[in-house]
Amino acid sequence: MDYHKLVSITGLSGLYELLSSKADGGVVRSLEDKSTKFVSTRIHSFSHLESIEIFTTKDNVNLVEIFGAMKASKTKLPDAADSKALKAYFEKVYPDIDFERVYSSDMKKMVKWFEILTANKIDIKLSEAPAEEETTTDATEAKAPKEKAPAKTAAAKPTTAKSTTVKKAAPPKKINSPRKMA
Repeated sequence: MDYHKLVSITGLSGLYELLSSKADGGVVRSLEDKSTKFVSTRIHSFSHLESIEIFTTKDNVNLVEIFGAMKASKTKLPDAADSKALKAYFEKVYPDIDFERVYSSDMKKMVKWFEILTANKIDIKLSEAPAEEETTTDATEAKAPKEKAPAKTAAAKPTTAKSTTVKKAAPPKKINSPRKMA
């Protein structure tokens, strides 16, 4: 099971593995009880764990960084019901968190999700996004000379504007319109 397939779903507790997606929802498997079900996007929203960021006093950080700090810490995970213990735990583990914008309910979710991930032995890491960024910068550099060349060609050739006539569309037909009763 890969970290990039994991989602959080509004209205449902826990984490889910996205097995397949459709236009109106997705088939997911719960990491807690391994049940599989269809979840409609008309009712619920999906959030990939890779896309979740946490507010800090500096720049926002990805959830993976927080999980890494939690894993590296030798501090025991606190009881999720005690908000003071949660805040004290995160002050030790990751002191840069902006506690005015990260609520105790968010910290409770992070602890619960971390417990689920460690119980399922999931390797917590981002997919290969930095390699993609390098290729996009190379592609941008490669496009730069090509963009200049057409501009010179366009300046050399005068363009002529063609006149086009636009036909007016017929008014929409009324189908099954209400009849007037006399």
